[in-house]
Amino acid sequence: MSGYSSAVFVGYAAIAYTEGFVLYVWWALGITFAMVVGAFVFVPRWPRLRQRLGIISPLEYLRIRYGVPTQQLLAWSGTALKVFDVGAKWTATALLLNVFAGVPLATGILLTGGVTLVYSTIGGLWADALTDMGQFIIQLVAGIVMFGAVLGALDGIPTLWTLWDRLPAEHAEPFNGQYTVLFVMVYLLINTLSYNGGTWNLAQRFIASPTGSSARRAALFSAALYLVWPLVMFFPMWAAPVLLPGLSDPEQSYALLTQQLLPVGLVGWCSPGSSRTRWR
Repeated sequence: MSGYSSAVFVGYAAIAYTEGFVLYVWWALGITFAMVVGAFVFVPRWPRLRQRLGIISPLEYLRIRYGVPTQQLLAWSGTALKVFDVGAKWTATALLLNVFAGVPLATGILLTGGVTLVYSTIGGLWADALTDMGQFIIQLVAGIVMFGAVLGALDGIPTLWTLWDRLPAEHAEPFNGQYTVLFVMVYLLINTLSYNGGTWNLAQRFIASPTGSSARRAALFSAALYLVWPLVMFFPMWAAPVLLPGLSDPEQSYALLTQQLLPVGLVGWCSPGSSRTRWR
């Protein structure tokens, strides 16, 4: 869950607003494919490495297999990349805080980063796994409510197939704009490498699995979730151009939809005399 976190509801929401269905093709279907391939090729090998070599991280395996210089090279280069990766995710959360609560962007980044650093440092992998589970439950409930709210705001169940008639024709295409077949194929390769070990925290999840078969089941379950759940999660984003036409900043589309469609208690509460919902 925290692998994408609020970046999906900011950056990906903007892509869904401007480009349409292609987001599901290159992201959700790409990860589904990556996890299915990994379940039979890569994933079961990680717990076996733990059992044979006693490793607890991919970098530890690199030290054993290729030596300390290789480990250090990848550790430092990977850390440099993570500065930008994690920074983008903290910024995405801060953007949501800015829309919902009027928190300044810099303050939101410091707040989000501080909380993340504290629980990750104190709790380690268990903290990451448990917060993922908690966030998923919250996202599941909120996503279903948001999905229903969008259907209610439009034409009900028929919106599932009539929505696309109200959007630009290219929004229903599997490839659109810069998201060409070549882009999707390259991203497919990146996802296959990333989700099966290239992203260290994901590899640690598989390493922590009791057996190779349990790691495989986890990967296949993840593939099934990525195949189905994004259709529910992205639908409000695809409908946003109809409900919020002409937005100058599409990154705010999902947050603005929640303010417009969800009950006050699910977003915050209105202070007396205020028409704007804010966190208190």
